[in-house]
Amino acid sequence: MEGVLWKWTNYWNGWQTRWFVLENGVLTYYKSREEVNKGCKGSIKVQACEIIVHTIDMTRLDLDIPGEQHLYLKAATPQERQGWLVALGSAKACVQSRNKKDTSESIRNNSDCNPDTLKTKKSELRLYCDLLMQQVHVVKTAANNENGPEVQKMDEATSLLTATCDTFIKTLEECMKLSSANVLYELSQHNEVTLPPTHIIPSTRKISKTMVRMNSNDS
Repeated sequence: MEGVLWKWTNYWNGWQTRWFVLENGVLTYYKSREEVNKGCKGSIKVQACEIIVHTIDMTRLDLDIPGEQHLYLKAATPQERQGWLVALGSAKACVQSRNKKDTSESIRNNSDCNPDTLKTKKSELRLYCDLLMQQVHVVKTAANNENGPEVQKMDEATSLLTATCDTFIKTLEECMKLSSANVLYELSQHNEVTLPPTHIIPSTRKISKTMVRMNSNDS
């Protein structure tokens, strides 16, 4: 996916248009489409960042790598923002799917059982839930317009809704796989725990009887 987004630069220049290209899990931006051949102004790996949906500004989205990088972005319309959000979420899911190892290997290496990975997936699910609710609201509003249904807006919204549903289901499946892998890993770790050898200690009652017999023989 590629297109124009507004990027926050600084308090002096404010929001400036940039040409963004999303390809192979990397979001790259240029000063303009005409200057793509001159080199990018910056880039961010989608897999490493958190996608944040602005709750007040319906055109706003943020990409955040805690402690490293933060992009404040705006689209021209809420529909364009939703398109970018779905594309970014899908790209992130695809990259993680390609990098995902099979369950048995994840149990041995404990790589996919990382709680942070599952936490990230859950945050993605919340993102897609917000998107689904917004898109359903757009469809309902367009369908119940007082001047008649807005067919074009409904078509655009339902198309985005379909893509969001597909991505939501795919992410939910990945969450279930991660949860299962985590349970299997914990069980394997539990089974590998071996108890120290038990030392048999004679009961004090037997010891006392033996001592009594020895004392009686000595007398």
